[in-house]
Amino acid sequence: MASVNVIRVAQDELFTVNTDIAPSPERTTSNADERQADPASSPLAVRMRPRALDEVVGQQHLLREGAPLRRLVEGAAPASVLLYGPPGTGKTTLANLVSIATGRRFVAMSALSAGVKEVRGVIEEARRRRQYNAENTVLFIDEVHRFSKTQQDALLGAVEDRTVLLVAATTENPSFSVVSPLLSRSLVLQLRPLTDEDITQLLERALADERGLGGELTLTDDARAHLVRLAGGDARRALTALEAAADAASATEAKTIDLPIVESTVDKAAVRYDRDGDQHYDVISAFIKSIRGSDVDAALHYLARMIEAGEDPRFLARRLVVHASEDIGMADPTALQSAVAAAHAVQFIGMPEGRLALAQATVHLATAPKSNAVIAGIDAALADVRGGLAGTVPPHLRDGHYAGAKKLGNAQGYRYPHGVPEGVLAQQYPPDELVGKDYYEPTQRGAERTLAERVPKLRRTIRGEK
Repeated sequence: MASVNVIRVAQDELFTVNTDIAPSPERTTSNADERQADPASSPLAVRMRPRALDEVVGQQHLLREGAPLRRLVEGAAPASVLLYGPPGTGKTTLANLVSIATGRRFVAMSALSAGVKEVRGVIEEARRRRQYNAENTVLFIDEVHRFSKTQQDALLGAVEDRTVLLVAATTENPSFSVVSPLLSRSLVLQLRPLTDEDITQLLERALADERGLGGELTLTDDARAHLVRLAGGDARRALTALEAAADAASATEAKTIDLPIVESTVDKAAVRYDRDGDQHYDVISAFIKSIRGSDVDAALHYLARMIEAGEDPRFLARRLVVHASEDIGMADPTALQSAVAAAHAVQFIGMPEGRLALAQATVHLATAPKSNAVIAGIDAALADVRGGLAGTVPPHLRDGHYAGAKKLGNAQGYRYPHGVPEGVLAQQYPPDELVGKDYYEPTQRGAERTLAERVPKLRRTIRGEK
C-alpha cells in the first residue's frame, strides 16, 4: 500500500489540526478499542474528544432522534456524507463515531498533503481488505475542498460501489467546492458553530473530567466569559486556550484561572463588551451612529471592538445592510450593494478574513452621502395603511389574466407606458383615497440630488398636471 499522509485520530478527534503526521501505513488505521484512550501527554482538546454520541455537544439539529446523521452514527443505513461547517464543530469526531458504530476500519487523510496516488492507494487497500478480510473502511478526508477535480473524481468509483464509506469535511460550501458527481453520491449535512452555552459546557467538562484537568483548577466568571468570546464557536480554540491558561496557573501554583492569566496566555485583552447586556447595545448603537454621522474612524473603532470581542459577524453584516437603506438610501444606491456583498462575503469566507469585507462596507457607508428619505417614505406609507387608508386597486390595474376578468372590468383601459416615447404617461396608480399623496421626498445630497429634480416631474406627468 502507498504511503499515506494522514491525520491520526489521536491528534484530531473533535477538531481539525494544523499539522499533518505521516506515520507508517499500518498506523493509518485504528479500531474502536484503540480510539478509546488517549495518553495524558495528548493536548486537552484530544483528551476531551467525545467517545460516544451522548458526549457530542451541539449539532442537535442533526443528532435528534431519527435525524440522518444520528442514524448514520448509530450504524443504521451507512452512506457517504459531506460535513460542511466551520472549524471546531465536530466534523472529525462524527466521522470517528461513524466508524465505531459501524465497526469499520478508520482511515484519515488530509487534503492539504494527500495526492491522487495516496487516495488510490487507500482505496486499493480498502478494496483488498474488503475482499479478503470482509473488513470495511471509513475514509475521512479533511478539507476536501482543497482536493482538485481530478483528486475528487478518483473517489467516485469507491464511493459508488461502497468500497469505502466516505466522510468528508469542508469549511466551504460544497456546492461550490465539491464536484457534482461526488455531491450526488453523498449526504450533505451542515454543522453550525457551537453556541456560547455549548462552549461553556465544554469548558466545565474539561475542568472537572479526569481526562481533562481533573478538578484541580477553577475558572472565574470573567475568565470563562473571555474564553467563550475567544472561541467564536470553535471548541478546539476554547480548549486550547483553556489548556494554555491552566499551564500558566500551574506554573505559579495558582488554583484559580482568572482573567489576567487567560489574557497573558492567549495574548488578547478582554474588550469591555457583553453580547447579552448593555455593552452590546451601547457599542452597536455607537457603531451605527458613527456611520450615520460620517465619522469613519469612530465607526472602524467600534467595528474592531465588536470583532475583537467575538461578536457574530453575521449580526454586524445585517446591521450594515439595514443602515445602507435606512440612512443612505438613494443618496448612494451602491451602499446597499456594498453592504449585501459584505454579508455574502462573511458567509462565504468566514472570519477572520471576513473582517476585511465588513471594514470595506463600513468605510463605504460612513463616507457616503446620507439620506433618510427611503425609511421616511416607507414609514409614512405604512402609517397610512395601518390607519385604514388602503382603498381598492383601480380596475385598470387589476389582473386580467384569467377567464371572466374582462366581464368584471379588470385590466380595461390600462395604458402601457412603453407605448409613448417618454416611457411615462398620465394614469392613476394609487387607490382613490391616496391620489396626490407624496411619500418619497428625495434630498439634495449625493445621487438623490438628481432624483429631487426628476421625481416632481414624474409626478406631474403621471397626475396629468402641468
